[in-house]
Amino acid sequence: MIRTINESIAVAPQIAPEDMATIAAAGFKAVINNRPDDEEPGQPSGAAIRAAAEAAGLAYTAIPVTHAGFSHPQLDAMADALVAAEGPVLAYCRSGTRSCNLWALAAAKAGRNPELLVTQAQQAGYDLSGIRPTLDALAGGQ
Repeated sequence: MIRTINESIAVAPQIAPEDMATIAAAGFKAVINNRPDDEEPGQPSGAAIRAAAEAAGLAYTAIPVTHAGFSHPQLDAMADALVAAEGPVLAYCRSGTRSCNLWALAAAKAGRNPELLVTQAQQAGYDLSGIRPTLDALAGGQ
């Protein structure tokens, strides 16, 4: 189930290679994979997703987020991938939560208002209260 956060990004739980034509037809320009390979038995590999995405004309970026949490290089990579996409992006992980959190952290680091980020995530069904202090710190206390 794809959940739209704003005009630039939507998030989803695990997608499959056969979903790429539908994702492209929905107007997305890029796919961001926030899930490490082999996190769960039976999940499609990043390579399989990449091949299907590129075959459907979509850009693909892998920014895996593990149980270790988020790092500044991951935030920067997410921001770069969103800018490079030149259109709507679909980010995915196991449930969509890591993708939403990574988007919000990257946006806060870029100076976006944390209150707006929390509201947009909430409207998509995600609760950012656990990372709100980090959003505030990244945004410079806005």
